[in-house]
Amino acid sequence: MPVVEEISEALVRDSIVRAVASVFDGMLRRTISLRDWAGPWPPRPSAKPEAATPQVVGTVGFLGDARGLIHLYLESSFAADCAGMMFGMAGPELARVSDVVVNYAIGELTHMIAEVFRDGLCDAGFPCGLTESSILRGLNFRIDPISAAQRYVYVFDCVGRRIVADILITGEPPDPFAHGR
Repeated sequence: MPVVEEISEALVRDSIVRAVASVFDGMLRRTISLRDWAGPWPPRPSAKPEAATPQVVGTVGFLGDARGLIHLYLESSFAADCAGMMFGMAGPELARVSDVVVNYAIGELTHMIAEVFRDGLCDAGFPCGLTESSILRGLNFRIDPISAAQRYVYVFDCVGRRIVADILITGEPPDPFAHGR
């Protein structure tokens, strides 16, 4: 049976809830809660570009017996607040922080969350490694999965701000040399 079918939604949910909660508590001293949310994801782009909310998205891949991606979405203002909490900055000092510092902080948070998530998969018998983190910034964009991916979206609340964990798990990688055999 393909791995994507063996990994249960309960395992994914429990692993990501534990990961986000432990990292936000440990690094930011903030508690999070999983929201009951049934909205569409990714959100539809705003018809009015000026109404769009800037986003910062941290991404980490995992590969091995389990394969996929974790995308962590935060509004850019909340991403800057998280960087400030991580580095002990506030007020005018935080206002002077560049996008590079915020990107670094969100990359680190995303990687730490992916590590705890991966540990849950490994403990369940799906060993895997992690890629380095990468950051996307933008307005009105969406990340769509390939058709073979199973998508799990979890929305968290932290001090009244939203964090979205968008997890894509795929089956076995295609054999690029299988055609024509």
